[in-house]
Amino acid sequence: MPTFRTLLVLGRASNLPTVWSNCFAAWLLGGGGSWGRFLALTFGASLLYTGGMFLNDAFDEDFDRMHRRERPIPSGRITGLLVWKIGSSLMAAGFLFMAWPSLNTALLALLLVGSIVLYDWLHKLIAFSPVLMASCRFFLFLTVASAAGRGVTGWSLWPAVALACYIIGLSYLAKRESFPRAIQFWPLLFLAVPFGLAWMINDGEFRRATLGYALLLGLWVAWNLQFAFRSVHRNIGMTVSGLLAGIVLTDLLALGSVASWPVVLVFVLLFVVALVFQRFIPAT
Repeated sequence: MPTFRTLLVLGRASNLPTVWSNCFAAWLLGGGGSWGRFLALTFGASLLYTGGMFLNDAFDEDFDRMHRRERPIPSGRITGLLVWKIGSSLMAAGFLFMAWPSLNTALLALLLVGSIVLYDWLHKLIAFSPVLMASCRFFLFLTVASAAGRGVTGWSLWPAVALACYIIGLSYLAKRESFPRAIQFWPLLFLAVPFGLAWMINDGEFRRATLGYALLLGLWVAWNLQFAFRSVHRNIGMTVSGLLAGIVLTDLLALGSVASWPVVLVFVLLFVVALVFQRFIPAT
């Protein structure tokens, strides 16, 4: 039987705070509502994310045996068949937890599940896999928002687009970790989309209120990108891990001036928890 740590590594558990952050931001921008419903959706999202990560390793078994023998399956810490079973079960349970509020929510949850499976299957085979990864977070955001008081409106749709663009830039760098090649600059422009949208949809005092969050996210992105562009001791994995934690700051920027101090503290806590978790469980 695999150890508990092996299961955490397979599920990339250190990234779960970013999933919770997505759910919290989407819930607030969707109009809020019953906290019991929110917790059920967040639990379902956690199951889907973890199941998707299990299936990611299941699909990548042959690749990992050649290039990443330290991963749980090729290292013999767990069998591929068991990973398939656990991943599929988590995906099914996660869908049920997310689909029940309404038909619209169920349809969006189905699109989310489809995006996760497509990404796991194709991400090593196609060049535009970062778009598939981005679609997973995009549909997660909209699924949660659809179950909130206002449902999916521009308040939740545009932040979902900004989040997806950030994920495209992040995932492009993650692909360079598995396939070492020269890093092109233009895909990294997607990391800047959240800043542009925050500037466009806010004006006056609201724009000034978001500048602090934008500055915080900008400094964090810049600090982590420098690890990928060092002439010596380049560390793309460190860059990707840092940008993954930065998803929480992207969600905070999406809330901008409507975020109360208690809400800001929740996002700060999730950001810190993500960084602490990464010290024990690899984020990639």
